[in-house]
Amino acid sequence: VQLQASGGGLVQPGNSLRLSCAASGFAFGNSDLSWVRQAPGKEREFVAAIRGSGGDVKYADSVKGRFTISRDSAKNTVNLQMNSLNFEDTAVYYCAGRRRGIWGTISRLESYTYWGRGTQVTVSS
Repeated sequence: VQLQASGGGLVQPGNSLRLSCAASGFAFGNSDLSWVRQAPGKEREFVAAIRGSGGDVKYADSVKGRFTISRDSAKNTVNLQMNSLNFEDTAVYYCAGRRRGIWGTISRLESYTYWGRGTQVTVSS
């Protein structure tokens, strides 16, 4: 199983960035996929999630209205479009996956089986 995140970088406040996560080795369509981030000195926190089959999505309150999660089942990728970035969005962003589960547990990080290496997002002027 592999989850490979990419697309991180250095951006100025107010700008946008798009992250992508390539998944392999598990049933993408029967999975839940999430983006999780960890800021310096802080614990990992849930950012956004989507069903591998599409449909249901969920966002953390801190990113709602600014971030959009999507998936491409043909390419087995999950993307995170991040707009209106601010300093508080600076973090390492991780892609996480699990077998399709109860939607109510989607933001529980301990429920995820698969984790990729993170990609650094730095928002700085």
